[in-house]
Amino acid sequence: MDGVLIIDKPAGITSHDVVARVRKIVRERRIGHTGTLDPFATGLLVLLIGRATRLAQFVASEKEYEAVIRLGYATETGDASGKPLSEVVQPSLQMRANEKVMTALSQLRGVIKQVPPMYSAKKRQGKKLYQLARRGESVSREPICVTISAFEALGNGDQLLKENPDKTMDLKVRVVCSAGTYVRTLAEDFGKLLGVGAHLAELRRTRAGDFLVTDATTLERLKRIDDEGFLGTILLPPEAALSRLPFVHLSAQDAQRARHGMAISSPASEWTEGDRVALLDEKQRLIGVASYDAERLLRPRVVVADN
Repeated sequence: MDGVLIIDKPAGITSHDVVARVRKIVRERRIGHTGTLDPFATGLLVLLIGRATRLAQFVASEKEYEAVIRLGYATETGDASGKPLSEVVQPSLQMRANEKVMTALSQLRGVIKQVPPMYSAKKRQGKKLYQLARRGESVSREPICVTISAFEALGNGDQLLKENPDKTMDLKVRVVCSAGTYVRTLAEDFGKLLGVGAHLAELRRTRAGDFLVTDATTLERLKRIDDEGFLGTILLPPEAALSRLPFVHLSAQDAQRARHGMAISSPASEWTEGDRVALLDEKQRLIGVASYDAERLLRPRVVVADN
């Protein structure tokens, strides 16, 4: 079983839990995901199955989210699962103005630097940061550069912020960002620009590369489909993971060479050295991914087809 499954992850479980459940349902051990979602978050999780796990490095990395930023207090984790770090401070009338909100959003677009949160899976000297945080430790973290292509308020009306009974204020936003972006940190930094504590109250991934959550399958539905013997109707072919790569159709002879990892002459010249190219056989089945070199050769880097 080789291919791509797109799952709509529920809240309350980890991405690793999703992988474990899918392994049990489809009876395949070789399964990996292409981007972690925190336990409280929901939405799109792209799973690679069988030989398709070799393609993880080539999957488009841009992600899109819908989120709710809660203004009023920060938490130790940066999201609603963490302990509040202070009492609720009601945002001032000036802070609630649409102009202030829009300005703060605009300041966090483009290429920005983020300090990874302590409650994250990023490693420091072999230890995951959240393991240190749970022991009450805090270590210095180097900021990383991320790209925020879109950070905008959702909804219409004169008042973008919605007031809650506890005097906190919610802002629903859309975020399009590069891989490695911490939306929790984005929410905290947004609050700092407005001069108030903030955290992420809700997070839902709606897109990863060209995959959409509207096309995803829940774990419950996956189980029913598998029980009925129709798993093939939702399992996408491995090449679905490479939709943003150029591709080339190979002759039977070149396809056989590529399956054995041998370089082949490139039929095109518009690529530049280092470009990655998907290799397809005469029946449009994926063989693997090659890199284009200065000698105008395609050198296979990952092969997923049988020899």
